[in-house]
Amino acid sequence: MSDVIHVEGVHKWYGDNHAVNGVSLHVREGEIFGILGPNGAGKTTMVEMMEGLRKRDDGLIQILGMDPDQDPYELRERIGVQFQSTSIQPRMKVGEAIRLFSSLYRKKTDTGRLIRALGLTDRLNAAFEDLSGGWKQRVTLALATIHDPDLIFLDEPSTGLDPRARRELWDLILSMRDSGKTVVLTTHYMEEAERLCDRVAMFRKGQLVALDTPKELIRKQAGNRRLTFESPGADSGRILRLPGVDRVEQEGELVRVYATSLQQVARSLFNLAEQEGWTIEGFRFESGTLDDLFVSMAVDREGV
Repeated sequence: MSDVIHVEGVHKWYGDNHAVNGVSLHVREGEIFGILGPNGAGKTTMVEMMEGLRKRDDGLIQILGMDPDQDPYELRERIGVQFQSTSIQPRMKVGEAIRLFSSLYRKKTDTGRLIRALGLTDRLNAAFEDLSGGWKQRVTLALATIHDPDLIFLDEPSTGLDPRARRELWDLILSMRDSGKTVVLTTHYMEEAERLCDRVAMFRKGQLVALDTPKELIRKQAGNRRLTFESPGADSGRILRLPGVDRVEQEGELVRVYATSLQQVARSLFNLAEQEGWTIEGFRFESGTLDDLFVSMAVDREGV
């Protein structure tokens, strides 16, 4: 697969704030690429520079072989952007919005097919303000892809949606990838990133701190080797001193133990519980998630 995005040593300052600090990454054709990080991590600034909405101060950005600062108009014909909040006149009808946005581009897609694919046929005469959150997201996704772009940027696309609408939107995003589109997705929902993204870039304090598949990020950094149980008498300090234990988290009766060799620690744990008279219930081996990594990054950012 060829690269549709190439970023090399990019910097952006806002006064004394180094918002993006030497970021390098690439996005492959036909993948869903996630950009994650706590608020203020620099991810929005990075995406806006790739979209051509904000100029970089230093470094190289190539999008579909074009420099967004040098070729903004040509680039906008080939990318689609769904913003977290899109300004559409409240009383504008869905069909009117689609016709208006379609008129802005030289390249046209089959709007009838797009409308059917997004399930909008029965809502073309509905006013935008009368739609639910899920249907508004479908409409803005239609407007972002009305010109059949090669590359689509989605900014927090499922924010505010109920679980059912969110999963319906996920299916639509996966179908775009399956049709050959490349998608760059920013999100705060770690489940969304795990479900959708082929690779994920994690940002912190303006820097790219990790880039890999969700599975590998979890394995390498999120502490996926842990066992969990409930015990009213467990002493996390005693558990932490067991051989092989890396970290212990305790929330009331819930205990999570992170270790390199879970089986060895499990045996030692049950021996300790028997010696101390602790009861252990709900014992299970668990895998960590991207949410673990996200939280740990946010805590580190605040210096907690």
